[in-house]
Formats: sequence, C-alpha cells, structure tokens
Amino acid sequence: MADNHTRSVTYHTTRTDHGTTVVTLGGELDLLAVPVLSAALDHLTSGAQPDLVLDLSPVSFIDCSGLALLCRARNRVRSRAGRLRVVTPGGGFPRLLRCTGLGDTFELYPGLPEALAATDSPGPASAAIA
Repeated sequence: MADNHTRSVTYHTTRTDHGTTVVTLGGELDLLAVPVLSAALDHLTSGAQPDLVLDLSPVSFIDCSGLALLCRARNRVRSRAGRLRVVTPGGGFPRLLRCTGLGDTFELYPGLPEALAATDSPGPASAAIA
C-alpha cells in the first residue's frame, strides 16, 4: 500500500521596489516549509539595515513554526537596524498574533501599496489593520 502523505505547498518570490526587498510568501508556512524559507530569509536579512516587506496575502496557513520563522526574520532585521513590514489583508494573521501575545510585534499593512508607501517611522501594528 502506497503512503499517501500530504505536503505543504509553499513558495516565495523576491523582488526589489525602490530599495525595499519585497518577499511574497504563499501556500502554507508550516514545519515542512520553514527550512527552505528560513535560509532565504536569513540571506535577505544578513546585511546592514535591511528594508524588507513580507507579503503574506497568498499564505493559506501558518503554524507555530511558521510564526517562529517570521519572528526570527523580525529579530534579525531589528538587530541590524532595519525595518520589516508585513502585508496581511485578512484578519487571520492579526488574530493569531493577538492570541499568541504578539499583537504589537509586527508592523502590519492591509496591502502591498500601503506597505511600500509607509516610509515614515513605524507606528503601532494595530493602527494599520482594522
């Protein structure tokens, strides 16, 4: 009998927009996806003052390992005096952050244009997402 395991389908694309690195993550951010994505995000956050936007719009699922991956990216960016903005148009990710006590951890935006236009100092995370 053949094993019928399901695998998470995860992808990422990277581009630069006026000096800001935009990473679009899609699929499921889970235990199976984290090793590949971790290496990519570590590379993108390795320089001085990284300016990174993570677009989570196409993400369908985030487990605790995916959340840890995002926290790691945030910590790496902050330790290098950079900036991390997260695009999340739905209420699922902000709700997850509130439930885990991380409600004020990320700079959240409802869309990519808003995140890229936000050139001022970051405000409270809750102000960007209703």
